[in-house]
Amino acid sequence: MAALGWLTPRRRSATARSVLAGEASAEAARKSTQDLPDAVPGGEPEFPVPGDDRAAAFFDLDNTVMQGAALFHFGRGLYKRKFFETRDLARFAWQQAWFRLAGIEDPEHMQDARDSALSIVKGHRVSELKSIGEEIYDEYMAERIWPGTRALAQAHLDAGQKVWLVTAAPVEIAQVIARRLGLTGALGTVAESIGGVYTGKLVGEPLHGPAKAEAVRALAAAEGLDLSRCAAYSDSHNDIPMLSLVGHPYAINPDAKLRKHARELEWRLRDYRTGRKAAKVGIPAAAGVGAVAGGTAAAIALHRRRR
Repeated sequence: MAALGWLTPRRRSATARSVLAGEASAEAARKSTQDLPDAVPGGEPEFPVPGDDRAAAFFDLDNTVMQGAALFHFGRGLYKRKFFETRDLARFAWQQAWFRLAGIEDPEHMQDARDSALSIVKGHRVSELKSIGEEIYDEYMAERIWPGTRALAQAHLDAGQKVWLVTAAPVEIAQVIARRLGLTGALGTVAESIGGVYTGKLVGEPLHGPAKAEAVRALAAAEGLDLSRCAAYSDSHNDIPMLSLVGHPYAINPDAKLRKHARELEWRLRDYRTGRKAAKVGIPAAAGVGAVAGGTAAAIALHRRRR
């Protein structure tokens, strides 16, 4: 921690939490690593480079891989299973509509929603959340994947590279979705559990913003990856720290701040919301593997307020 000595106590604490969250997420992701599908022989594009086992790809979730917020769709599933009341769902539906129109994330709201989520999952078993995640993916999420982003993920898989989902959703849910879609694994927010039961606390902090970058850095070190040969994909300026780590950053369906930043640094841009591509990047727009993750968070954001 000597390297953090120049920081104020408050900033040092926040940085330490980001590092802790990143390392915890990376450890959980490595434990759940799946075997990759066989690479398709021949016809691989110049990038990603076929057979480069020191390269990998990291994909953000909301509005990058999936239309809208995964947390909303998971919330619909929780409501169906009587986890909370109708008025909470109505409010959350409004939040989803705002997200889809604005296309940006509000970190303070996300933090508040996850605090609420922790209170409602406390005492529930991890296995229960995983089981619900399996069902809700089929019910609400599978049909909302961006085909273009699915193709990008598949291009990396076909080149024999590992592909990781990187999301603020609970890691157990993210791992369920990654397994179902044939991805290597997932980095997500790690909620503390003892004996398979949630305690209502986080390990570190939500995997958002700088914490995502720390998670990717920790995973790359553990996996022996060369980040200069890796790729990362996101729609949000909040993920600029993660995008800046890799040699091949991509802005997918970018918000205004990320679009501006990407243009200034000549990052590659693609926008699937209107069918236009801001820049051709040499990766085929064919069908492939999508990645989505559910989370407990936003669906019950009002749970704490109504008590």
